[in-house]
Formats: sequence, structure tokens, C-alpha cells
Amino acid sequence: MPYSKKTYSGKFIPRNPHKYRGDVKSIIYRSSYELKFMNWCDLNSNIEEWGSEELAIPYRSPVDGRVHRYYPDFYMKLNNKKYLIEIKPERFTKEPKIPKRKTKRFIEEVKQYGTNIAKWESATEFCLDQGWEFKILTEKELGISYK
Repeated sequence: MPYSKKTYSGKFIPRNPHKYRGDVKSIIYRSSYELKFMNWCDLNSNIEEWGSEELAIPYRSPVDGRVHRYYPDFYMKLNNKKYLIEIKPERFTKEPKIPKRKTKRFIEEVKQYGTNIAKWESATEFCLDQGWEFKILTEKELGISYK
């Protein structure tokens, strides 16, 4: 299914609110990727329950050395197994390539990548402690292509 690169955000209203764990009146999506995943969770009969940004996990930022809170995009229970899911464009899951000239943009990308890695390591550790699984889904896993 082709998707526009335009940024999407809005309020999600589930058709199956009994499956949602959290405030069903405050479900916000920040991208078309998140909207697609919300629809999938809501309509897939194998998803027992799900939530969006309902759980805070502490992590230490490599940028300022302070402890911050990370809210993974989704919690999901499927076949009695629990998952935390992060939705990201694939390009944000890879270390930035070093350019010939280190621009402000490159420096910001390096900081963001380092912060993401710290968040994802904390989420992975949290999930291991809980017997859950942490997954990062990109446009490839979501079946999104651009035309």
C-alpha cells in the first residue's frame, strides 16, 4: 500500500475499545506508520490487548548524562506474549554516515541516534526482566512503500 511522506498526526478512535489498555479517549498517532499499526492492533483478532505510549522506562541519555523517561510507541499482547514496539523509519535505526564535513545536522543526527540506542537498550532490559520482547518496526515490517 503506498503512503505519502507527509507527516500525519491525530486522534485515534478504536473500533474495539475493550482491547485498549490506557485512556481510550487520548490515543494519539504521530505518523502514518503509527496509524497503520494502531489499525492493525485494533482490528486484528489475534491481538488480545494493546496500548500506545502508556509505559515509561527510565534511560540515561548519552547526550547530557541524565536519567530521562522513554515511552515506547506501543504495548501489545499477542498469543499470551507481551511486546513493546517502537515504530521508526528505517533510516533512523542506523548509525549516521560520516560526511566529509561535520554539519550541525550530522551532529544532531548522531545525538538522536545515540539517544535512541540508549532508549532501546533500556527497553530491551526492561522486557527481559518482565519476560516480554522489544521490537523495532520500520516501513519494511509494516509493508509501507512510497511511490
